[in-house]
Amino acid sequence: MSEDDDRCPCGTGETYGECCGRYLADGRRAPTAEALMRSRYTGFATGAAHYLLVTWHPSTRPDLLDVDDEMSWYRLDVVRKDAGGPWDDAGTVEFVAHYRLADGRRGRLHETSRFVREDGRWLYVDGGIGS
Repeated sequence: MSEDDDRCPCGTGETYGECCGRYLADGRRAPTAEALMRSRYTGFATGAAHYLLVTWHPSTRPDLLDVDDEMSWYRLDVVRKDAGGPWDDAGTVEFVAHYRLADGRRGRLHETSRFVREDGRWLYVDGGIGS
């Protein structure tokens, strides 16, 4: 878990408390699809499986989620976003998330994630893996 004064793992340059911490720790709702995607990345980076599950749409959410503690997420690059603003009901965010495995190997996840907003709350639906 990140400390409030540490730089947020999602890469905005803000502190964890001013950025994703307000969603993960304080329970506030992300105002945009991109903010939710960034906070979910931070959830993976900090091992917050419960947060990942509650922000996952019920139609695609798994029953259980194991966050791999052998994988260390260290950088997030947002490539593109389409809709997903505070007045939209759907949006997509394309991103590349970089990780390091416990044995030192590095990798990346390139995904275009789909989000919907229901009852004022953004939820992750699914994602297509890119190259």
